[in-house]
Amino acid sequence: MSAPAPSHAPAPAPWKGWAAVCAVALGIFCLITSELLPVGLLTPVGADLGVSDGIAGLMVTVPGLVAGLCAPLVTVGAGRLDRRLVLCVLIALTAAANLAAAVAPGFAVVLAARLLVGVGVGGFWAIAGGLAVRLVPERHVGRATALVFGGVPTASVLGVPAGTLLGELGGWRAAFAAVGGLGLVTLTGLVLLLPPLPPSRHIAFPELPALLRENRAVRAGVVVTFLVVTGQFAAYTFVRPILQDVSGIDAGFVSTLLLGYGVAGVAGNFLAGARDAYRTLLVISAALALILALIAVLPGPVAGTTLLLAWGLAYGGVSVSVQGWMIKAAPAATEAATSLMVAMFNLAIAAGALFGGLAVDGISAPAAPLGGAALMLLSGVTVWATAIRRRPDRLG
Repeated sequence: MSAPAPSHAPAPAPWKGWAAVCAVALGIFCLITSELLPVGLLTPVGADLGVSDGIAGLMVTVPGLVAGLCAPLVTVGAGRLDRRLVLCVLIALTAAANLAAAVAPGFAVVLAARLLVGVGVGGFWAIAGGLAVRLVPERHVGRATALVFGGVPTASVLGVPAGTLLGELGGWRAAFAAVGGLGLVTLTGLVLLLPPLPPSRHIAFPELPALLRENRAVRAGVVVTFLVVTGQFAAYTFVRPILQDVSGIDAGFVSTLLLGYGVAGVAGNFLAGARDAYRTLLVISAALALILALIAVLPGPVAGTTLLLAWGLAYGGVSVSVQGWMIKAAPAATEAATSLMVAMFNLAIAAGALFGGLAVDGISAPAAPLGGAALMLLSGVTVWATAIRRRPDRLG
């Protein structure tokens, strides 16, 4: 690992530091919304471009796969570049990709644009996670980091429903164009508010596999991230056909219900944020296993609505909990551990969307949440096995 590079940039004024943090958080929100936007638009996109729901699910699979690969690659490859420049390039790339998707003449062009979204998501998320310490005084780093990562669950539970609603009001192309416009606004904020951020530390490739080999808690956290997120997106990618086919909910009410899901998810994020990450993930895994199994078999709008809100509440705590797991597991190598978590998180989104698409096309819509429930059970077993082998506060 190379020695830290000296930084001669003056520390920003307090208000400028918090403004920069907000700009980075907006960038995270914009990028994760971009990645997950097709979740609520699969049916209209597929119908307009002549592909099945399963094939349309590739709009989630492709950027998730690319983001998972790019998270460690960008973290290592951009080690000597100014972080401000890197973040601006990545958000500009994502904005352009969304605008291209909005005017795409066919599904192949949409899929190519989604590949570029994956590059932006993986690189931006991995780099942005460690910036708070350089933007605000040390006593505020915890709150600033929480604000930056708050863009992840907020995008997951609010960005997608808002995009779905916009898609229903103005068409799916309007939704992609709006997120592209948000990317341009975010780019402006980053250019105006971020100070120069020369590299302070360079991560070498060998550090990443070494961390997995030597730190059992990091290894377990990566496995839990894979199981929970794969199970989530096997079901959530196809939440619209599940609500329509199983719960019998009219298509016109889906966007409203997803907004309710989003509100419940934000509440879940705050509830989980102040609690022990290991115990919280055990509860989340068990709750999601039950919820996904029930939503696959219980008919009726009342059951579907109730279970969807419970689903949002439970899943809302996942991002902050897995990040808390990594911070506790590797306090001296948080950036490297976060890079591994981001890579697996996004690869799991891709795996979940692919797995769910195969289940929906090959079996039926209920098969997707049932498969997700099985993965949640495996996650709960993994968390429990990790916790009983050693006290959570001594994992590492």
